Amino acid sequence: MDNTFKKTKSPFPIFILILLILPFSSSCQNQPIPKFDQELAFRHLETQCNFGARVPGTEPHQQCRQYLVQTLRKYTNQVTTQSFQITVGSGGHPATCYNIIANFLPKKKQRILLCAHWDTRPWADQDPNPANRSKPVPGASDGASGVSVLLEIARLIHLSPPKYGVDIVFFDAEDLGTYGNNESWALGSKEFAQRLSRRDHPEFGILVDLVGDADQQLYMENNSYQYARKIVERVWNKAGDLGIVTFIPEVKHDVYDDHINLLQVGIQCINIIDFDYPYWHTIEDTPDKCSPQSLGNVGRVLVELLYH
Repeated sequence: MDNTFKKTKSPFPIFILILLILPFSSSCQNQPIPKFDQELAFRHLETQCNFGARVPGTEPHQQCRQYLVQTLRKYTNQVTTQSFQITVGSGGHPATCYNIIANFLPKKKQRILLCAHWDTRPWADQDPNPANRSKPVPGASDGASGVSVLLEIARLIHLSPPKYGVDIVFFDAEDLGTYGNNESWALGSKEFAQRLSRRDHPEFGILVDLVGDADQQLYMENNSYQYARKIVERVWNKAGDLGIVTFIPEVKHDVYDDHINLLQVGIQCINIIDFDYPYWHTIEDTPDKCSPQSLGNVGRVLVELLYH
């Protein structure tokens, strides 16, 4: 994603800014809330990184796709892939990318979208050492962390279905962009949004990105706050109720990420992101910079929202 996205006027038509709030039934209040296993989530993070950098068109990318699909199919038989073609780098190397979509309780009309990106950046162009800037990013926090949180949530949904439907989507080709060119980022979510029919729109969405940092600081992202404020407040208030202090109720950073493409087609989607991560787009974005506790912080908040 690119944090250089600055707005001088609203990029979204006013008619899409009507907030759809999911009506939680009183019966949901008494549903047992399953426990988020942060250690299991962290093992998912390590497994993804063990494949190597998940750059589209590479063997680690294919291996990780198989792992994600196989893992999700343990929890639902409604798993599909949405393929699309891209080019990687200035040389225009072609590659096939895959959005991975898992549907839970597909007959439920009221639905929530949970999403993350699973690819990694081909170039560590923010690395302090110029010799490393042509190397791929390992993507422990930037990619694997959000996916890991949602894989664990998929397991919990399978064990204890909530009162409404959930769609988990792993976007590909998020991290291939050029700084300052918003259209070159978040290609998987753009593809997903363009193919989504109006009848398939969820009540709202939550994007999880860069949440693994052991020194976690989750501020409210500006686009999320501006265009889906009530959902942002719901999430951060829930974190406050749980005593999770890494969710900081202040707006900071203006990030062009996968949620922007969803907002532009009328889906109220927010971004939970730690953009103060010092290893962003460097070769040091490795599992030792992340922690199970950080994954657990985000996972616990999302689970509470799903079941309470």
